[in-house]
Amino acid sequence: MLGGLLDAGESVDLVVSRAARLTILDETGQPFRDAHWKDDLAAWLGRDLAGADLAYWPAGDLAAGPSSGSYPTRGMVVVPASTAACAGIAIGLSKDLLQRAAEVNLKEHRPVVVVPRETPVTRSHLEHLITLHDAGAVVLPASPGFYGAGAAASARQLVDFVAGKVLDALDVPHSLFRRWSGELGADRG
Repeated sequence: MLGGLLDAGESVDLVVSRAARLTILDETGQPFRDAHWKDDLAAWLGRDLAGADLAYWPAGDLAAGPSSGSYPTRGMVVVPASTAACAGIAIGLSKDLLQRAAEVNLKEHRPVVVVPRETPVTRSHLEHLITLHDAGAVVLPASPGFYGAGAAASARQLVDFVAGKVLDALDVPHSLFRRWSGELGADRG
């Protein structure tokens, strides 16, 4: 997702929640530290970030730019969105910058795309997702399409599909997946 935004030349304000830091460390073995965020992010993404229009805001900084409606943004993506993040955003909790920035973007009628991570979901989670939808957010579960690569799809292709759908929701051009051509069987290959 982040790579797709940077590849499209988009400016990015990055907020990494406490839970996301723990997940990154657990799933990749790589830390994400405030004082070394750019080096840690470059290592995690496996790419050079020199020249990228990228700003980082600590999740505990409730005075950060994205916490205000007067801060210029084109929208926001919460990916992946935990059930706690979805609930907090849905009820306007604003316990950290992630939740506050999402609330600000919703109140300013800017695009907010929420990509729920968990499955299966509880009734409570579904109610929060409906609340987000009703508030104007795009709820886009991390559910990859199998057309195109089919059952032989690599993990990378499945991740790229979801990232591409998020970029589509933000109207950001990309080439992360092959689009439906309108002809049966034409996309196999």
